[in-house]
Amino acid sequence: MIKHIDRLLLVGAGKMGSAMLNGWLKAGLNPNGVYVQDPHITPDMAQYLQQNNVAFGDAAPAIFNPEVIILAVKPQVMDAVLPHLKAFTNPKSLFISVAAGKKINSYENILGSDANIIRLMPNTPAAIGDGMSVLVGNKNASQHHKKLALALARTVGLAEYIDDESLMDAVTALSGSGPAYVFHMAEAMTKAGVEAGLPKPLAHTLALQTIKGAGNLMAQSDDHPSILRQNVTSPKGTTAAGLDILMGNNALEKLMIKTIAAAKQRGEELG
Repeated sequence: MIKHIDRLLLVGAGKMGSAMLNGWLKAGLNPNGVYVQDPHITPDMAQYLQQNNVAFGDAAPAIFNPEVIILAVKPQVMDAVLPHLKAFTNPKSLFISVAAGKKINSYENILGSDANIIRLMPNTPAAIGDGMSVLVGNKNASQHHKKLALALARTVGLAEYIDDESLMDAVTALSGSGPAYVFHMAEAMTKAGVEAGLPKPLAHTLALQTIKGAGNLMAQSDDHPSILRQNVTSPKGTTAAGLDILMGNNALEKLMIKTIAAAKQRGEELG
């Protein structure tokens, strides 16, 4: 479906915007129908866009008249950017925001109550087609708009719609921010391996491959993660000794609950 998008405007070429664009181009989005609007494009990103024949600049020309407008700027600057995009509001155009925290009504207040708006919360693994996205639309978004947004999201990973926008801050805290938690876990496991006497390169490889393999195993197994955990844990063995630390007094569970709550609260503040 994304191959049939004639004109897509990407506003913001930061980590998330560039990750999604990379995934869409790999999936067949026509680069000649894409314009990237960002006054602060990095030299590396500019080179990438040039190599892929994607036009870019400080502002899309009015004649571009995009069918889909992806809003991928930081929430803090969104209100300053939106007024310059209001001219693209029409019955056919679709605005898709990937900004954390910003509520649909904040877009409607600037773009107009008749604008077609969908919030999409992806994560950075979208760059390799393995992302997780959650979507919610306003009352104007038609079934066609919803299918189009879902196609864009599913091109770069799994995607689900929700009806209750109030859940988006929790979604952002869990899957939107989640990759960073996993990356930090890899850092921590690597450091722990070094402390245990392993050379750093080996500890790094062991940590990364273990996380990758465990994730793939969970994805391909019909068993609940708790069953997979039990399967690898021999009574009074080495794994059990390690889990005594992570699970003692629900230590890891409590830490993750606190982590997700903090991220969710920040999302609410940004909104």
